[in-house]
Amino acid sequence: MKLDWRAWPRPIIALSPMADMTDSAFCRSVRTIDPIGPVGPIVFREMVSAEAVVRKNNKTLAMTDLHPDERPIVQQLFGSDPDTLSEAARILEAEHRPEGFDVNMGCPVYKIVHNFNGAALMREPALATKIIQKIKAATTVPLSIKIRAGWDDPRECFAFARVIEEAGADLITIHGRTKTQGYSGQSDWDLIGELKSTLSIPLLANGDVHTAPLAVQALRQTAADGVLIARGALGNPWIFSQIADALAGQTPAQVTLEERVRVIKQHLTFHLEQYGAQGVTTFRKHLSWYFRGVSGARPFKERLHMAGSAQAVHELLDEMLSDGLPHDGLCSRDAVHPAAAERVFMSK
Repeated sequence: MKLDWRAWPRPIIALSPMADMTDSAFCRSVRTIDPIGPVGPIVFREMVSAEAVVRKNNKTLAMTDLHPDERPIVQQLFGSDPDTLSEAARILEAEHRPEGFDVNMGCPVYKIVHNFNGAALMREPALATKIIQKIKAATTVPLSIKIRAGWDDPRECFAFARVIEEAGADLITIHGRTKTQGYSGQSDWDLIGELKSTLSIPLLANGDVHTAPLAVQALRQTAADGVLIARGALGNPWIFSQIADALAGQTPAQVTLEERVRVIKQHLTFHLEQYGAQGVTTFRKHLSWYFRGVSGARPFKERLHMAGSAQAVHELLDEMLSDGLPHDGLCSRDAVHPAAAERVFMSK
């Protein structure tokens, strides 16, 4: 499947790369639920270290395995050495054939930026240019760049975006906060809209798009070519079909307890396929999100987090179905304040 950012149907709705979350199992789960259009949402895989790919680190290489159900896939890389990044992209294209690559130039986390990766690259436009040019020369698929509004000045994105565009990037995603803000405050959608008006390449808006109504609002306010959904998809892979409903002028359907349990079981199966039996433990982070805001689920959540096998998880989910929950276990995601969702995720 060829990915052409300029020709892709608008609006572009995509799953944002999130460390330790958007792995193969989660991306498969997203792509199997009521896809948007004939191919479903585009998924961006969690970032991997370009250096680790080049060094043939087994754990990192395992993170880049692709399942056919996930496509179209964009693999995100991080690093700061142009030769290493281009070689990593070349290796991964030859091995896995992702439909695109994305370079993280916006992550604000200390362990990333202190090695001059992520948002630190916004302070090195000449280096960013070399990175883009080297990757473009080494690969045949589109290259996108994820940035922030700036390091500490939200106007920094204007000059940096021009650098990215002139270097040959095919698409930009911007999170409407600065590196200094981290995940505090609000994503500046007006700023994103202003940036969009200055570019000739497609732009995706990111930040605080936690629900279907907010996705529609972000698209209208920014006039962006699409939105990148991050934490709004955690525990709610249905958000993409909900966005499709909202864009069509329909009220997004609420998720029943039966549907929630069905998808959780499916996701757990995918997770165990990827990680083996120990995946029951690592799946608990997803259970926390699946039942966030679900009325009456707390006693079951506590027991689910103690379950030591897939069978135990299935039995508890079946018990939940048989006992029932208030309001049929419907979850009102719109009631979750965006900043609260950010804090919960970052604390994990």
